Amino acid sequence: MSTLAFTNAHIVPIETEPFDGTLVVEDGKITALGPDVPVPAGAETVDCQGQWLLPGFVDAHVHLGMHAEGEVGSTADVNETTDPVMAGVRALDAVDPNEPGFRDALAGGVTTVNVNPGSGNPIGGQAVAMHTHGRTVDEMVLRSPAGVKSALGENPKNVYKEKNRTPSTRLGTAYVIRKAFMEAQGYMARRAEAEESGKPFAKDPHMEALALVLEKKIPWRQHCHRTDDVATALRLADEFGYDLVLDHGTEAHPIADTLAERNIPVLIGPLFTTKSKPELRGRSLRNPGRLARAGVEISIITDHPVIPIDFLVYQAALAVKEGLDRETALRSITINPAKVLGLDERLGSLAEGKDADLVLWSGDPLDVMQRARRVWIGGRQVMEYDDVTHAPQIAAARPPLD
Repeated sequence: MSTLAFTNAHIVPIETEPFDGTLVVEDGKITALGPDVPVPAGAETVDCQGQWLLPGFVDAHVHLGMHAEGEVGSTADVNETTDPVMAGVRALDAVDPNEPGFRDALAGGVTTVNVNPGSGNPIGGQAVAMHTHGRTVDEMVLRSPAGVKSALGENPKNVYKEKNRTPSTRLGTAYVIRKAFMEAQGYMARRAEAEESGKPFAKDPHMEALALVLEKKIPWRQHCHRTDDVATALRLADEFGYDLVLDHGTEAHPIADTLAERNIPVLIGPLFTTKSKPELRGRSLRNPGRLARAGVEISIITDHPVIPIDFLVYQAALAVKEGLDRETALRSITINPAKVLGLDERLGSLAEGKDADLVLWSGDPLDVMQRARRVWIGGRQVMEYDDVTHAPQIAAARPPLD
Protein backbone atom coordinates (compact mmCIF):
# COMPACT_ATOMS: atom_id res chain seq x y z
CA MET A 1 0.00 0.00 0.00
CA SER A 2 1.33 3.43 -0.94
CA THR A 3 2.11 6.12 1.59
CA LEU A 4 -0.67 8.65 2.16
CA ALA A 5 -0.17 12.14 3.61
CA PHE A 6 -3.03 14.33 4.83
CA THR A 7 -1.87 17.94 4.68
CA ASN A 8 -3.41 21.28 5.67
CA ALA A 9 -5.77 19.47 8.05
CA HIS A 10 -7.30 20.54 11.33
CA ILE A 11 -6.49 17.30 13.16
CA VAL A 12 -8.50 16.22 16.21
CA PRO A 13 -6.65 13.24 17.77
CA ILE A 14 -9.24 12.92 20.63
CA GLU A 15 -6.72 11.97 23.35
CA THR A 16 -4.45 14.96 22.75
CA GLU A 17 -5.05 18.58 21.79
CA PRO A 18 -6.20 19.45 18.25
CA PHE A 19 -3.71 21.08 15.91
CA ASP A 20 -3.30 22.19 12.30
CA GLY A 21 -0.83 20.03 10.42
CA THR A 22 -0.13 16.73 8.68
CA LEU A 23 -0.89 13.07 9.28
CA VAL A 24 0.97 10.27 7.48
CA VAL A 25 -0.29 6.74 6.79
CA GLU A 26 1.81 3.79 5.66
CA ASP A 27 0.45 0.29 5.05
CA GLY A 28 -2.85 1.18 6.67
CA LYS A 29 -1.30 2.50 9.91
CA ILE A 30 -0.71 6.02 11.17
CA THR A 31 3.06 6.58 11.23
CA ALA A 32 3.33 10.28 12.01
CA LEU A 33 1.19 13.29 12.87
CA GLY A 34 1.95 16.81 14.03
CA PRO A 35 2.10 20.50 13.10
CA ASP A 36 5.48 20.19 11.38
CA VAL A 37 5.52 16.61 10.03
CA PRO A 38 7.19 16.49 6.60
CA VAL A 39 5.49 14.78 3.67
CA PRO A 40 7.46 11.62 2.75
CA ALA A 41 8.93 11.47 -0.72
CA GLY A 42 6.58 9.81 -3.20
CA ALA A 43 3.57 9.97 -0.89
CA GLU A 44 0.08 10.43 -2.29
CA THR A 45 -1.18 13.71 -0.83
CA VAL A 46 -4.66 14.64 0.34
CA ASP A 47 -4.94 18.41 0.70
CA CYS A 48 -7.57 18.78 3.42
CA GLN A 49 -7.91 22.54 2.84
CA GLY A 50 -8.40 23.24 6.53
CA GLN A 51 -11.14 20.67 7.01
CA TRP A 52 -11.36 18.54 10.18
CA LEU A 53 -9.68 15.12 10.30
CA LEU A 54 -10.93 12.77 13.04
CA PRO A 55 -10.86 9.05 13.82
CA GLY A 56 -13.81 7.06 12.54
CA PHE A 57 -16.70 7.01 14.95
CA VAL A 58 -17.54 3.89 16.96
CA ASP A 59 -21.10 2.81 17.83
CA ALA A 60 -20.86 0.10 20.48
CA HIS A 61 -24.51 -1.01 20.37
CA VAL A 62 -26.30 -1.66 17.09
CA HIS A 63 -28.22 -4.42 15.35
CA LEU A 64 -26.77 -3.50 11.97
CA GLY A 65 -27.14 -6.28 9.41
CA MET A 66 -29.31 -8.38 11.74
CA HIS A 67 -32.38 -6.15 11.74
CA ALA A 68 -32.50 -3.74 8.82
CA GLU A 69 -34.79 -0.71 8.82
CA GLY A 70 -38.22 -1.64 7.49
CA GLU A 71 -37.74 -5.36 8.00
CA VAL A 72 -40.16 -7.32 10.17
CA GLY A 73 -40.95 -10.89 11.15
CA SER A 74 -38.93 -13.62 9.48
CA THR A 75 -36.60 -11.18 7.71
CA ALA A 76 -35.11 -10.04 11.05
CA ASP A 77 -32.53 -12.31 12.70
CA VAL A 78 -31.90 -10.34 15.87
CA ASN A 79 -33.66 -12.49 18.51
CA GLU A 80 -33.52 -16.30 18.84
CA THR A 81 -36.47 -16.50 21.24
CA THR A 82 -36.90 -20.27 21.26
CA ASP A 83 -35.21 -20.46 24.67
CA PRO A 84 -34.43 -17.81 27.31
CA VAL A 85 -30.75 -18.82 27.49
CA MET A 86 -29.03 -18.37 24.13
CA ALA A 87 -25.45 -17.54 25.12
CA GLY A 88 -24.07 -19.79 22.39
CA VAL A 89 -25.60 -18.01 19.38
CA ARG A 90 -23.41 -15.49 17.56
CA ALA A 91 -24.32 -12.24 15.87
CA LEU A 92 -21.43 -13.06 13.54
CA ASP A 93 -23.60 -15.71 11.87
CA ALA A 94 -26.52 -13.39 11.09
CA VAL A 95 -25.03 -10.12 9.80
CA ASP A 96 -25.78 -9.18 6.19
CA PRO A 97 -23.05 -6.74 5.00
CA ASN A 98 -25.33 -5.64 2.15
CA GLU A 99 -27.85 -4.01 4.49
CA PRO A 100 -28.22 -0.33 3.47
CA GLY A 101 -27.43 0.68 7.05
CA PHE A 102 -23.75 0.01 6.37
CA ARG A 103 -23.80 2.72 3.70
CA ASP A 104 -25.53 5.06 6.12
CA ALA A 105 -22.87 4.31 8.73
CA LEU A 106 -20.10 5.44 6.39
CA ALA A 107 -22.08 8.53 5.41
CA GLY A 108 -22.24 9.40 9.12
CA GLY A 109 -18.52 8.83 9.69
CA VAL A 110 -19.05 5.54 11.59
CA THR A 111 -16.31 3.05 10.74
CA THR A 112 -16.67 0.55 13.62
CA VAL A 113 -19.76 -0.99 15.21
CA ASN A 114 -20.58 -3.61 17.80
CA VAL A 115 -23.47 -5.74 16.55
CA ASN A 116 -25.53 -7.21 19.39
CA PRO A 117 -28.28 -9.80 19.45
CA GLY A 118 -31.57 -8.31 20.59
CA SER A 119 -33.11 -7.99 24.03
CA GLY A 120 -35.87 -10.60 23.74
CA ASN A 121 -34.00 -13.12 25.90
CA PRO A 122 -32.52 -12.89 29.39
CA ILE A 123 -29.34 -14.12 27.68
CA GLY A 124 -29.35 -13.23 24.01
CA GLY A 125 -26.00 -14.29 22.58
CA GLN A 126 -22.56 -13.12 21.51
CA ALA A 127 -21.80 -9.71 20.00
CA VAL A 128 -19.33 -9.00 17.20
CA ALA A 129 -17.23 -5.84 16.73
CA MET A 130 -16.62 -5.08 13.07
CA HIS A 131 -15.83 -2.47 10.45
CA THR A 132 -18.66 -1.01 8.39
CA HIS A 133 -17.25 -1.84 4.95
CA GLY A 134 -16.42 -5.19 3.38
CA ARG A 135 -17.65 -8.16 1.34
CA THR A 136 -18.30 -10.54 4.21
CA VAL A 137 -18.47 -10.33 7.97
CA ASP A 138 -15.31 -12.43 8.12
CA GLU A 139 -13.38 -9.66 6.33
CA MET A 140 -14.95 -6.96 8.51
CA VAL A 141 -14.71 -8.56 11.96
CA LEU A 142 -12.44 -6.96 14.55
CA ARG A 143 -13.34 -9.02 17.62
CA SER A 144 -15.70 -11.94 18.08
CA PRO A 145 -17.09 -12.46 20.56
CA ALA A 146 -16.95 -8.91 21.86
CA GLY A 147 -19.24 -9.72 24.79
CA VAL A 148 -22.41 -11.60 25.69
CA LYS A 149 -25.71 -9.73 25.53
CA SER A 150 -28.17 -10.02 28.41
CA ALA A 151 -31.46 -8.22 29.02
CA LEU A 152 -33.31 -7.14 32.13
CA GLY A 153 -36.59 -5.24 32.23
CA GLU A 154 -39.71 -5.38 30.08
CA ASN A 155 -38.54 -7.09 26.90
CA PRO A 156 -37.66 -10.63 28.03
CA LYS A 157 -40.54 -10.89 30.49
CA ASN A 158 -43.06 -9.87 27.81
CA VAL A 159 -41.62 -12.31 25.25
CA TYR A 160 -41.83 -15.31 27.58
CA LYS A 161 -45.08 -14.31 29.28
CA GLU A 162 -46.70 -14.78 25.86
CA LYS A 163 -45.12 -18.23 25.66
CA ASN A 164 -46.41 -19.07 29.17
CA ARG A 165 -42.97 -19.94 30.45
CA THR A 166 -40.29 -18.46 32.70
CA PRO A 167 -39.52 -15.58 32.85
CA SER A 168 -42.70 -13.52 33.04
CA THR A 169 -41.44 -11.09 35.70
CA ARG A 170 -38.27 -9.23 36.63
CA LEU A 171 -37.53 -11.70 39.40
CA GLY A 172 -37.93 -14.54 36.91
CA THR A 173 -35.49 -12.89 34.52
CA ALA A 174 -32.86 -12.52 37.25
CA TYR A 175 -33.46 -16.16 38.22
CA VAL A 176 -32.81 -17.37 34.66
CA ILE A 177 -29.53 -15.44 34.49
CA ARG A 178 -28.43 -16.56 37.95
CA LYS A 179 -29.26 -20.20 37.23
CA ALA A 180 -27.34 -20.13 33.95
CA PHE A 181 -24.21 -18.78 35.65
CA MET A 182 -24.45 -21.39 38.42
CA GLU A 183 -24.65 -24.09 35.77
CA ALA A 184 -21.67 -22.53 34.00
CA GLN A 185 -19.63 -22.63 37.21
CA GLY A 186 -20.35 -26.36 37.57
CA TYR A 187 -19.57 -26.89 33.88
CA MET A 188 -16.20 -25.15 34.25
CA ALA A 189 -15.30 -27.30 37.24
CA ARG A 190 -16.13 -30.50 35.34
CA ARG A 191 -14.22 -29.27 32.30
CA ALA A 192 -11.13 -28.52 34.39
CA GLU A 193 -11.32 -31.93 36.02
CA ALA A 194 -11.59 -33.63 32.63
CA GLU A 195 -8.65 -31.65 31.24
CA GLU A 196 -6.52 -32.56 34.23
CA SER A 197 -7.38 -36.24 34.03
CA GLY A 198 -7.25 -36.44 30.24
CA LYS A 199 -10.81 -37.71 30.02
CA PRO A 200 -13.06 -36.73 27.09
CA PHE A 201 -15.42 -33.83 27.72
CA ALA A 202 -18.52 -32.85 25.73
CA LYS A 203 -18.53 -29.10 25.22
CA ASP A 204 -21.69 -27.02 25.30
CA PRO A 205 -21.82 -23.76 23.26
CA HIS A 206 -23.93 -21.90 25.81
CA MET A 207 -21.70 -22.89 28.73
CA GLU A 208 -18.51 -22.12 26.80
CA ALA A 209 -19.75 -18.57 26.15
CA LEU A 210 -20.70 -18.03 29.78
CA ALA A 211 -17.31 -19.41 30.83
CA LEU A 212 -15.62 -16.67 28.77
CA VAL A 213 -17.60 -14.12 30.78
CA LEU A 214 -16.77 -15.72 34.14
CA GLU A 215 -13.10 -15.87 33.14
CA LYS A 216 -13.28 -12.14 32.31
CA LYS A 217 -12.18 -12.73 28.75
CA ILE A 218 -15.20 -10.84 27.43
CA PRO A 219 -17.65 -8.46 29.13
CA TRP A 220 -21.26 -9.03 30.13
CA ARG A 221 -23.37 -6.57 28.13
CA GLN A 222 -26.39 -5.83 30.32
CA HIS A 223 -29.44 -4.25 28.67
CA CYS A 224 -31.23 -2.23 31.36
CA HIS A 225 -33.14 1.04 31.56
CA ARG A 226 -34.73 1.59 34.98
CA THR A 227 -32.69 2.37 38.08
CA ASP A 228 -33.90 -0.81 39.79
CA ASP A 229 -32.75 -2.87 36.79
CA VAL A 230 -29.35 -1.16 36.94
CA ALA A 231 -29.17 -2.16 40.61
CA THR A 232 -30.01 -5.76 39.68
CA ALA A 233 -27.23 -5.71 37.08
CA LEU A 234 -24.76 -4.63 39.77
CA ARG A 235 -26.06 -7.29 42.16
CA LEU A 236 -25.61 -10.09 39.62
CA ALA A 237 -22.12 -8.83 38.73
CA ASP A 238 -21.19 -8.90 42.42
CA GLU A 239 -22.41 -12.50 42.73
CA PHE A 240 -20.45 -13.82 39.77
CA GLY A 241 -17.53 -11.41 39.43
CA TYR A 242 -17.65 -10.67 35.71
CA ASP A 243 -16.81 -7.42 33.89
CA LEU A 244 -20.05 -5.47 33.49
CA VAL A 245 -21.03 -3.00 30.79
CA LEU A 246 -24.42 -1.27 31.04
CA ASP A 247 -26.27 -0.90 27.74
CA HIS A 248 -28.87 1.91 27.53
CA GLY A 249 -28.75 3.12 31.17
CA THR A 250 -31.75 5.39 30.59
CA GLU A 251 -32.22 5.90 34.34
CA ALA A 252 -28.66 5.15 35.46
CA HIS A 253 -28.01 8.73 36.59
CA PRO A 254 -29.70 8.44 40.03
CA ILE A 255 -26.91 6.04 41.05
CA ALA A 256 -24.18 7.57 38.90
CA ASP A 257 -21.89 7.94 41.91
CA THR A 258 -22.00 4.18 42.51
CA LEU A 259 -21.26 3.44 38.85
CA ALA A 260 -18.34 5.88 38.87
CA GLU A 261 -16.86 4.37 42.02
CA ARG A 262 -17.02 0.91 40.44
CA ASN A 263 -15.75 2.03 37.00
CA ILE A 264 -18.83 0.63 35.25
CA PRO A 265 -19.11 2.09 31.72
CA VAL A 266 -22.53 3.08 30.42
CA LEU A 267 -23.50 2.91 26.75
CA ILE A 268 -26.31 5.44 26.82
CA GLY A 269 -29.04 5.68 24.23
CA PRO A 270 -30.84 5.75 21.97
CA LEU A 271 -31.53 9.38 22.85
CA PHE A 272 -33.93 10.40 20.06
CA THR A 273 -36.72 7.92 20.86
CA THR A 274 -40.10 8.71 22.35
CA LYS A 275 -40.94 7.51 25.86
CA SER A 276 -42.71 4.55 24.29
CA LYS A 277 -42.77 2.30 27.37
CA PRO A 278 -42.71 2.87 31.13
CA GLU A 279 -39.00 2.08 31.52
CA LEU A 280 -38.16 4.98 29.17
CA ARG A 281 -39.96 7.64 31.18
CA GLY A 282 -36.61 9.00 32.36
CA ARG A 283 -35.14 9.36 28.85
CA SER A 284 -33.54 12.77 28.41
CA LEU A 285 -30.75 14.36 26.40
CA ARG A 286 -29.53 15.74 29.74
CA ASN A 287 -28.69 12.26 31.06
CA PRO A 288 -25.31 11.80 29.29
CA GLY A 289 -24.06 15.00 30.92
CA ARG A 290 -25.39 13.92 34.30
CA LEU A 291 -23.49 10.65 34.11
CA ALA A 292 -20.30 12.23 32.79
CA ARG A 293 -20.22 14.92 35.47
CA ALA A 294 -20.45 12.17 38.11
CA GLY A 295 -17.34 10.54 36.64
CA VAL A 296 -19.01 7.73 34.66
CA GLU A 297 -17.32 6.76 31.39
CA ILE A 298 -20.07 7.07 28.79
CA SER A 299 -20.48 6.06 25.19
CA ILE A 300 -23.42 7.24 23.09
CA ILE A 301 -25.23 4.62 20.99
CA THR A 302 -27.97 4.56 18.34
CA ASP A 303 -29.27 1.00 18.83
CA HIS A 304 -29.69 1.03 15.01
CA PRO A 305 -32.29 0.57 13.55
CA VAL A 306 -34.06 2.14 16.54
CA ILE A 307 -32.22 5.35 15.62
CA PRO A 308 -30.54 5.51 12.17
CA ILE A 309 -26.82 4.96 12.64
CA ASP A 310 -25.86 8.14 10.77
CA PHE A 311 -27.59 10.08 13.58
CA LEU A 312 -24.91 9.01 16.07
CA VAL A 313 -23.04 12.32 15.93
CA TYR A 314 -26.29 14.31 16.12
CA GLN A 315 -27.14 12.65 19.40
CA ALA A 316 -23.72 13.66 20.72
CA ALA A 317 -24.20 17.22 19.46
CA LEU A 318 -27.59 17.65 21.13
CA ALA A 319 -26.27 16.10 24.34
CA VAL A 320 -23.71 18.96 24.32
CA LYS A 321 -26.59 21.40 23.95
CA GLU A 322 -28.10 19.83 27.10
CA GLY A 323 -24.99 19.99 29.27
CA LEU A 324 -22.44 17.38 28.11
CA ASP A 325 -19.00 18.91 27.58
CA ARG A 326 -17.65 18.85 24.02
CA GLU A 327 -14.53 16.81 24.77
CA THR A 328 -16.54 14.04 26.42
CA ALA A 329 -19.07 14.11 23.60
CA LEU A 330 -16.36 13.33 21.05
CA ARG A 331 -14.80 10.71 23.34
CA SER A 332 -18.24 9.11 23.73
CA ILE A 333 -18.33 8.20 20.04
CA THR A 334 -14.63 7.39 19.58
CA ILE A 335 -12.18 6.24 22.25
CA ASN A 336 -14.70 5.37 25.00
CA PRO A 337 -16.62 2.78 22.95
CA ALA A 338 -13.32 1.52 21.54
CA LYS A 339 -12.25 0.78 25.14
CA VAL A 340 -15.49 -1.06 25.85
CA LEU A 341 -14.87 -3.23 22.78
CA GLY A 342 -11.24 -3.89 23.76
CA LEU A 343 -10.06 -2.18 20.57
CA ASP A 344 -8.58 1.06 21.91
CA GLU A 345 -5.05 -0.06 21.03
CA ARG A 346 -6.12 -0.05 17.36
CA LEU A 347 -8.75 2.65 16.91
CA GLY A 348 -10.83 5.38 18.56
CA SER A 349 -8.15 8.08 18.42
CA LEU A 350 -5.37 9.30 16.14
CA ALA A 351 -1.90 8.21 17.25
CA GLU A 352 1.18 6.58 15.79
CA GLY A 353 0.68 2.84 15.28
CA LYS A 354 -3.11 2.97 15.20
CA ASP A 355 -5.25 1.87 12.27
CA ALA A 356 -5.86 4.58 9.68
CA ASP A 357 -9.65 4.67 10.16
CA LEU A 358 -10.14 8.32 9.30
CA VAL A 359 -12.95 10.72 8.47
CA LEU A 360 -12.52 14.10 6.84
CA TRP A 361 -15.31 16.45 7.95
CA SER A 362 -16.24 19.73 6.30
CA GLY A 363 -15.94 21.31 9.75
CA ASP A 364 -16.73 20.62 13.40
CA PRO A 365 -18.74 17.36 13.44
CA LEU A 366 -20.70 18.62 16.47
CA ASP A 367 -22.12 21.33 14.18
CA VAL A 368 -25.13 19.61 12.58
CA MET A 369 -24.59 21.58 9.35
CA GLN A 370 -21.22 19.86 8.73
CA ARG A 371 -20.85 16.51 7.01
CA ALA A 372 -18.44 13.65 6.55
CA ARG A 373 -16.73 14.35 3.20
CA ARG A 374 -14.43 11.32 2.88
CA VAL A 375 -13.85 8.12 4.87
CA TRP A 376 -10.87 5.77 4.99
CA ILE A 377 -10.70 2.36 6.68
CA GLY A 378 -7.22 0.93 7.06
CA GLY A 379 -5.93 3.69 4.80
CA ARG A 380 -8.28 2.77 1.93
CA GLN A 381 -10.88 5.32 0.89
CA VAL A 382 -14.36 3.79 1.18
CA MET A 383 -16.66 6.85 0.97
CA GLU A 384 -16.68 10.25 -0.69
CA TYR A 385 -19.58 12.68 -0.64
CA ASP A 386 -20.69 13.78 -4.13
CA ASP A 387 -21.74 17.43 -4.28
CA VAL A 388 -23.49 16.91 -7.62
CA THR A 389 -25.77 14.05 -6.59
CA HIS A 390 -25.84 15.13 -2.93
CA ALA A 391 -25.19 11.54 -1.92
CA PRO A 392 -22.33 9.48 -0.50
CA GLN A 393 -20.43 7.41 -3.03
CA ILE A 394 -19.37 4.09 -1.50
CA ALA A 395 -16.34 2.20 -2.84
CA ALA A 396 -16.91 -1.35 -4.02
CA ALA A 397 -16.19 -3.84 -1.27
CA ARG A 398 -15.10 -6.45 -3.80
CA PRO A 399 -11.72 -5.70 -5.42
CA PRO A 400 -11.75 -5.27 -9.22
CA LEU A 401 -11.49 -8.48 -11.23
CA ASP A 402 -8.31 -9.04 -13.22
